[in-house]
Amino acid sequence: MSLNPDLFTSVYKPDVLSCLADLSNDEVFTPPDVANKMLDMLPQELFRDPKTKFLDPACKSGVFLREIAKRLIAGLADKIPNLQERCDWIFKNQLYGIAITELTSLLSRRSVYCSKYPNSPFSITRFDNVEGNIIFHKIKHTWKNKKCIYCGTAENGDLNDIAREGMESHAYEFIHTLHPEEIFNMKFDVIISNPPYQLNDGGNAASASPIYQYFVKQAIKLNPRYMTLIIPARWYAGGKGLDDFREAMLQQQHISQLVDIPNSADCFPGVNIAGGICYFLWERDYKGDCNIKNMKDGETVSEQTRPLNEFKYFVRDNTALSIIHKVLVNKPTLLSSRVYSRNYFRVSTTAKGIKKPQSGFSPVLTSKGVIYGELSS
Repeated sequence: MSLNPDLFTSVYKPDVLSCLADLSNDEVFTPPDVANKMLDMLPQELFRDPKTKFLDPACKSGVFLREIAKRLIAGLADKIPNLQERCDWIFKNQLYGIAITELTSLLSRRSVYCSKYPNSPFSITRFDNVEGNIIFHKIKHTWKNKKCIYCGTAENGDLNDIAREGMESHAYEFIHTLHPEEIFNMKFDVIISNPPYQLNDGGNAASASPIYQYFVKQAIKLNPRYMTLIIPARWYAGGKGLDDFREAMLQQQHISQLVDIPNSADCFPGVNIAGGICYFLWERDYKGDCNIKNMKDGETVSEQTRPLNEFKYFVRDNTALSIIHKVLVNKPTLLSSRVYSRNYFRVSTTAKGIKKPQSGFSPVLTSKGVIYGELSS
């Protein structure tokens, strides 16, 4: 019986982290090919410098550190010819990670050190402790008014029933501190990650609040030379917990590249993230416009360098932007200045009003007829 070559090439996954990334899960794992596309945005001389230090502040599968290790092993071959000495130097002095759960700490160490315990004989390089440079510490939320002051998750949220022994608290170490620089007590040249996206906020039903913006803010606070993170693209329009973040991001002149992927399945197979995904390169020593790439089916369909803050909301489609420019030339007054998306005539759409005229009340025509109500100032 002969193998079907088409079936073999479409199903076979030679990289276990590619298989893991195909799974639909609350924590979205990064496929190796996506991790490498993000690494391609960095200056490649970083991987030929034995002093470059890399940090993944939200390790899940360890894919970023593993792919960085591959590049460093090749890039430092002339500087440290002996392979074992080269690996020892790279893993002990250049690669660092903070796992988001105890399970992902074991998975990340297995991916990077070839052993979940880097002080074991099976580790590609021997450490004196069980963590190596990929750490995980159980952190507690700090509650105020039944909300965590760091991430905003609810004290009684479904993900935070921490009274049950052994449950993950989802209090991620990198964002549950005012001083992230004290975690490793060192400066990093590159921060790269795919942080957790949201946490239950105690709202109606399955209500959840975004938390990835906190990872971006903490990473910027560390002031690395370069930072590249992959996050949901919903921040373009702001919304729940993201308005201030959107404004801060659009005012950033340090973002030199942004890759926009409207269909999240093009990036994370089998995972549907409303609004799509983006990843970007932030450069400490860069100040200027941003190169925007629109992607579809893994291919670049449009590329343009432009300011991020041209409008209050980020226009993701380069083609649509040219249409907007043409419209504004001929019709400078926008429809949004004439109508409201809600609270028409400054009257709440939930207002009942009264049916009889009354002093100080104004008539409003509704679908149910004329009612009288107080107009807000």
